[in-house]
Amino acid sequence: MASARHPKSPADADGWTSAGEASAAAAEVERALVVPADSTAAAFFDVDNTIIRGASLFHLARGLYQRDFFSTRQIAGAAWQQAAFRLLGVEDPQHVAQARSNALSFIQGHPVTELETLAEEIFDEAMAHRIWPGSRALAQQHLDRGQRVWLVTAAPVEIARIIARRLGLTGALGTVSEHVDGVYTGFLVGDLLHGPAKAEAVRALADQEGFDLSRCAAYSDSSNDLPLLLLVGDPCAVNPDAYLREHAQLQGWRVHDYRTGRRAARMGLAAAAIGGAVVGGATAGVALRRRLR
Repeated sequence: MASARHPKSPADADGWTSAGEASAAAAEVERALVVPADSTAAAFFDVDNTIIRGASLFHLARGLYQRDFFSTRQIAGAAWQQAAFRLLGVEDPQHVAQARSNALSFIQGHPVTELETLAEEIFDEAMAHRIWPGSRALAQQHLDRGQRVWLVTAAPVEIARIIARRLGLTGALGTVSEHVDGVYTGFLVGDLLHGPAKAEAVRALADQEGFDLSRCAAYSDSSNDLPLLLLVGDPCAVNPDAYLREHAQLQGWRVHDYRTGRRAARMGLAAAAIGGAVVGGATAGVALRRRLR
């Protein structure tokens, strides 16, 4: 049973460390009968906009809302955060903190088994068709070399594990929510697995599994993941934000962009995202009014 830990500030270095340790401790370590051919090398993939289009937490939250997990106000707030994320192209620390709070409110009081079952359904409905084929191919290249492949994400570890399992990957590191007697308490174990916490989690996992980080690769779309990318010998920017693209080019890192017509469509995408948030909020309001009737 996990011990209670109140959420800390993302700026708190102790919080980053505890988040990394918590995630590594909760990791689903591969238990195959055959040891990987290249057991000291591994690849680490961010999830949102690296493996999957959009934010996995948003897709999960929307699916849970459709199953009456929480209120219209909460889903409208999540929709606005997703729109702002797409518009700005980077993650705002305040949005990250709010996402943490929302994530807790989404699941507090629900059994772990319930969330796991519904998350499987939501992956099939809303996420499976959003997997970037190019990123999936990159992960498969590492598997074909006999290396292990891990997802590393701020999303709840439960959905991260499902994505990893469905893609045939080794396992996942994600944000760990405390549960007592199989029911979520509303607190995190450690902190949100974001920014420097991802690097701490991977470092802990490498120590645990005997990975040589100089032989490992990491993939992300976000400059917030620079601590992770700088930790490994083979960093790669995938669908990068502007700052990460510039940094990767200056450092001679590999860059893969699977978006089409991104420069011409940037403003249209932002407008569509905001419009979608407004429409989504209005639709949710209509649904609520109908329910009240």
